Amino acid sequence: MGCCCDDDEQLLQPLNPPLIQNADYIPPPYSTTTTDVHGGEAVISPMNSNFSALICHDTLRAILQKLSLPDLARAACVCRIWNSVASDRELQTKAFKDPWKIKDVVGDPSSGSFWRDNSLSKFAISHRIVRGDSVASLAVKYSVHVMDIKRLNNMMSDHGIYSRDRLLIPVSNPDCLINGTCYIELDIYAKREVAVLYLEGGPNPKLTTMLNRLTSERNRKRVIESLRRSMQVDCETAQYYFAASDGDPRSAFSQFSEDLRWEREAGLT
Repeated sequence: MGCCCDDDEQLLQPLNPPLIQNADYIPPPYSTTTTDVHGGEAVISPMNSNFSALICHDTLRAILQKLSLPDLARAACVCRIWNSVASDRELQTKAFKDPWKIKDVVGDPSSGSFWRDNSLSKFAISHRIVRGDSVASLAVKYSVHVMDIKRLNNMMSDHGIYSRDRLLIPVSNPDCLINGTCYIELDIYAKREVAVLYLEGGPNPKLTTMLNRLTSERNRKRVIESLRRSMQVDCETAQYYFAASDGDPRSAFSQFSEDLRWEREAGLT
């Protein structure tokens, strides 16, 4: 979740309240009005820090924890204080699982965008494939459409089932999520990150290790690409500074800036 404020001094800086010039002005719903020093009315809203309760962490947390997941993501863009509260993992997890009465969510997503949506399509059931399974039989067993299984698992034909250890099954009945534990996984075949429910047992440790490795590599590539754009250099140079800084992007950029400054002072550029 990103934040719209770039200046740390804006953390407690009041937003300028609008002066109401029109006598027929009707304040928006769920807002309160007060009188400013010029005698006009100023609207007190979440975007106006004259409402001191909205810059108190404890009060904000009490308010934001009642929001749905999409609204929580929007709240993170108001200012840095709101972002720090709305981006809290415990708050995000609660908003993610509460509508479906899920017991727990295990694992860390590779992208913060995972927490922007908790519709039913975000969940899947893990089915370990055994002899005799077919896409059609699984569709009947779980009361879903054949095409939905193929679409979720990125399958072009029914024969793709024989090269896999498991299939992800779309959740058709949300009741199966009640009191369940979901594992955030990036499926190597489906090529998407989902909250996986295991009806029997839990995730395969070997598969989990492989998924974690793939997720780490994906994050590494994303950071290197971000460094490449920031430094305005080629990919090899960004990789060099990333490796030299032991994977710390801030240190990598700082070292690059120092080297660039030295080259300029030495007249090499």
